[in-house]
Amino acid sequence: MADLRTSYMGLELKNPIIIGSSGLTNSVEKIVEFEELGAGAVVLKSLFEEQIRFQTHKTVTQSGMDYGYPEAADYISAYTEDHAVTEYLNLIRESKSKVSIPVIASINCVTATDWTAFARKIEDAGADAIELNIFILPSDPKHSGEENEQVYFDIVMAVIKEVSIPVSIKISYYFSGFARTALKLSWTGIKGLVLFNRFFSPDINIDNFEITATNVFSTPAELSISLRWVAMLSDRVHCDIAASTGVHNGEGVVKQLLAGAKATQIASTLYKNGLHVIPEMIRFVDNWMTKHNFKTTDEFIGKVSLKETDNPAAYERVQFMKHFSGIE
Repeated sequence: MADLRTSYMGLELKNPIIIGSSGLTNSVEKIVEFEELGAGAVVLKSLFEEQIRFQTHKTVTQSGMDYGYPEAADYISAYTEDHAVTEYLNLIRESKSKVSIPVIASINCVTATDWTAFARKIEDAGADAIELNIFILPSDPKHSGEENEQVYFDIVMAVIKEVSIPVSIKISYYFSGFARTALKLSWTGIKGLVLFNRFFSPDINIDNFEITATNVFSTPAELSISLRWVAMLSDRVHCDIAASTGVHNGEGVVKQLLAGAKATQIASTLYKNGLHVIPEMIRFVDNWMTKHNFKTTDEFIGKVSLKETDNPAAYERVQFMKHFSGIE
């Protein structure tokens, strides 16, 4: 058997398949099962900044009492906030006591305010790393691109000051100058970039006039979106890259590693195809490495990145004119 180990954010993984943050990673039992199936690491279901703030506000509002002094409201807010965090910390502690693979905590965040202190508690609970899932939709015309992007840097710097464990950020491609922004983010001290996060996509029910969700799960066709950027950035940024979105089988894992990713994250394929895809992916990568005489993943990671490929323009070309020139 080939050596499938890889190093991601300074963590040694037995293989490059990471279970991404989702509803499947919210219990110790599932995390144990993922290890048994062969996963290299697990990202826990996200602790949402918005959820914590909502719960805090809801508790104070539903108490229906006017205490007459702010300390009482502060106490209730702190209790509710601490309760939400405690459940998450217990998940980390129990998971770490049951499995040997890296357990990565996830925080879905939109600001760099007081919540960043939670990161220290997560480290103390035993998490091997923290993944910050950040998505600032540039939808407010009053905010410039620079102002939107500064939020990412504010969040990263606030968290890095709190912890000593590796920190990664999971981001989207909604940037006016994505390559430059990714490079600057890699200078902050983060250890990993996850390309890309998946967020709520709205649709409209034309019969009841309600906004609904669509495209909840990724498809293999979406692999090309992250593949392009992994290939173009892997030799440029000063941190490791994990590829997410569209990785549904072993072939997708191999492609992302060839582009320069140190690891891949999967979630949608588990919902759509079942947990058995994990050992299937591992077998595919192992057989592919044997077929091409690769003994370790280091021998081929980045072999077809922008820097290494003989045809770098293939990643940067965006027009279809040549491809469709013969089609009427």
